[in-house]
Amino acid sequence: MQTLLLVLAFSAISILFWVVSGKHKSIDNLESKDRGKFVLGSFLRDWFYWFIDPFRKFAILIGLGPLFFNLLGVFFGILSGLAFATGHLELGGWSILLGGIADVLDGRIARTLGIADQRGAFLDSTLDRFAEVAVFCGLVYLFKDSQMGLLFATAGLGGSLLVSYTRARGESLGVTCKSGLMQRAERLLLIGFGGILDPSVSAHWAVSNLDFGLLLIPVLGLLSLGTIGTSVFRTVWIAKKLKR
Repeated sequence: MQTLLLVLAFSAISILFWVVSGKHKSIDNLESKDRGKFVLGSFLRDWFYWFIDPFRKFAILIGLGPLFFNLLGVFFGILSGLAFATGHLELGGWSILLGGIADVLDGRIARTLGIADQRGAFLDSTLDRFAEVAVFCGLVYLFKDSQMGLLFATAGLGGSLLVSYTRARGESLGVTCKSGLMQRAERLLLIGFGGILDPSVSAHWAVSNLDFGLLLIPVLGLLSLGTIGTSVFRTVWIAKKLKR
């Protein structure tokens, strides 16, 4: 919890500097055209890209390519799943957030080097699914004794895969749909912050003998509802486009 507060404080200071210095007006030439809209808005997303840009430059300087960060994202996904499965919720939360940073860096490095291609896009999206399945498997095991937690973790896994599948299937038929409230970035943030904050929330507000899950279970419920809702929306939207 203290680490999170320090990170948030440092982030707030960096946002202030980013705005005052006028760097928020810079045009981002490395933004992917394939990404959908971020639910928290472009302001925070643009700041985040600027914030992690030194890592992109350093990675290129020492010769790390996009595949390294693809695999790093899978590593953090597996680490997050193992952490959740063994009850280390904060570690699981931080791991999934770090995996999200790796996921952003791989594409930006590929576009910087001019090597973004279909092979890279395939590996990126497919390896993301491996990482996500690992995270949800850990959550399913964590809540194996909680009917509600198990239901939401399982539904979250299915819904997350459906969000990706509906878009991929639509694109294979020539229709692109990037709309929806629960895309990958939103899912990472929900589970990441849910895992980090859950131990503190459960310790202070838990009822009966619940040691964990007081925050993470509702978060997974929201994620399940959002992912399935997004999948249904995309299914209907793409079907209408194909009919026309």
